Amino acid sequence: MTTIQVSDPRAALLAARAGLDAAFARVLEGGRYILGEEVAAFEREWADHCGTAHCVGVSSGTDALALGLRALGVGPGDDVLVPAMTALATWMAVAQIGARPVGVDIEPASRGMNPELADAAIGPRTRAIVAVHLFGQPARVDDLLAVARTRGLPLVEDAAQAHGAAVGGRAAGSLGALAAFSFYPTKNLGTLGDAGAVTTADPRVADRVRLLREYGWRTRDDSEVEGVNARLDELQAALLRVMLPGLTAANARRAQIAAAYSAELAEVSGLTLPAPVPGTTPAWHLYVVGHAERDRLRERLASAGIGSSVHYAPAPHLNTAFGGAPGTFPVAEHHARTAVTLPLHPALGDTDVERVIAAVRSA
Repeated sequence: MTTIQVSDPRAALLAARAGLDAAFARVLEGGRYILGEEVAAFEREWADHCGTAHCVGVSSGTDALALGLRALGVGPGDDVLVPAMTALATWMAVAQIGARPVGVDIEPASRGMNPELADAAIGPRTRAIVAVHLFGQPARVDDLLAVARTRGLPLVEDAAQAHGAAVGGRAAGSLGALAAFSFYPTKNLGTLGDAGAVTTADPRVADRVRLLREYGWRTRDDSEVEGVNARLDELQAALLRVMLPGLTAANARRAQIAAAYSAELAEVSGLTLPAPVPGTTPAWHLYVVGHAERDRLRERLASAGIGSSVHYAPAPHLNTAFGGAPGTFPVAEHHARTAVTLPLHPALGDTDVERVIAAVRSA
């Protein structure tokens, strides 16, 4: 029996192989391999897709968030509010620039940062709020924006899992002071390696990120600021340009699968289903349920040939690097104990989806 995988980036890439081969040949023959026209073209195309003015390609989603925060003036000794449940990379990007990630507990249904708790967590050293669109489900952005504006802070989107998501018709990537995207292979828009981008409506922020991503250079060998090497290379940009036109259709298929799961699993005892914020359009990067007997559920699924995963455990503050205490963020910790990720990717056929549903129901 073939195992149904949680994700299958290979299927999407192989389906686009002819275009990817042509893009590879174009870059190879062009002779410019770093920060050339392919990067510039992708930056224009992704900014247009996100409905914002500027996009700056960088080497990864983590670097996108770190450089974006630095472009806003965040640095050593500053505090940045981050959700208590997110990929560890969100916290690491803050720590990478010498700032301190300050956790804020999440809401049980949407799993996004709780705006009321965020307001209470702001202190004299807080310099930014990072809203994570976890699993492709947009956070309560408007409420978080209200908190940020009242307190005079920028709101940054961690949109690493939210390609094509929207809030009230406004695309993720255009909602705050800036947004950080990842194009890791498993993402809704992925490539054959690591890549990332910062989107923003502010030309000053975009200019600062461009300086920071390449040694602080505006002209070669003259560093205006202390930058890093976090460039998006030409090949990854060219491959992303091939994959981008298929994103809308791929997301539509993801939404179909998520709708089937939500409809057919609603009555399963002990199962908690994802509940997006009303008025938002999720990208459905992952379909994550909750179950008190997670290990038993995963064992039953595996015996039926259904792959599953856990996103994420332990919660970031309980990683050794951050030394947090259990019980600090009860909602996030409950999620970390109970979360199970079901298969969801565009290559899943209807029969595959039916197999997943049947396996969960019988577990």
